Amino acid sequence: LGGFFFGYHLGFLFNMTLSFLGEFKMQYQTTIAAIATPLGRGGVGVIRLSGPKAYEIAEQLTQKSLPAARMAGFRQFCDADGSVMDEGIVLCFPNPHSFTGEDVLEIQGHGSPVVLNMLLKRCLELGCRMAEAGEFTKRAYLNGKLDLVQAESIADLIHAESEASAKGALKSLKGEFSGQIQQINHQLIHLRMFVEATLDFPEEDIEFIANAKIKSKLELLQQEIHQLLGSTKQGVILNNGANIVIVGRPNVGKSSLLNALANEDIAIV
Repeated sequence: LGGFFFGYHLGFLFNMTLSFLGEFKMQYQTTIAAIATPLGRGGVGVIRLSGPKAYEIAEQLTQKSLPAARMAGFRQFCDADGSVMDEGIVLCFPNPHSFTGEDVLEIQGHGSPVVLNMLLKRCLELGCRMAEAGEFTKRAYLNGKLDLVQAESIADLIHAESEASAKGALKSLKGEFSGQIQQINHQLIHLRMFVEATLDFPEEDIEFIANAKIKSKLELLQQEIHQLLGSTKQGVILNNGANIVIVGRPNVGKSSLLNALANEDIAIV
């Protein structure tokens, strides 16, 4: 009876897993599209596509073959009746060497909201669906192109309000912070190996922990973790800003210091 219930639950979990994987696969077999440039008018507006049908949709939109990978090609963008809606540049980024790990295509037209919406509407008619907020980055994470720290650093870089915060976010995006975390993780696994060896083989007259100087290595590792936490606190201050009070006697230069830090005359005396 126990074996029956075990087999039943195992089969149920297996079917649930297949169902989840099926839904996940169906969702990410779709091709998504979105306007990649901010709202407003400008000289250039970009629409980004990602997914298996990106190139097929672009060929129908331009009614021409696409340029070679990472080579800009001038194209006209046509409506369903063949009339030209806009003209500009097309760029192809084949999988897996793209931001999302999928076939990615960028359409660079004129930065009119009306024109961009017309182009996006046509892409949706040809088989795309509208991308959810942050879905391009989400696909890059799910396809192993970014880890979670790098994904968060993209938002930090976009919203950076100072050169220091932008440089810090770029370092995280390049994987510097993730590399430090991985290094600490490898050291912890190494220390755990000696501890588990001592627990698994207590009859052996070998002092694994003492001989490997585990205590001193653990203390060094703690220092590294504290330093890393300190750097993250500094990064939070760079991103969110800090409330600072300048205190001093009258006429010692508080207002001048404030103006110098702000790089403009903002002090009211």
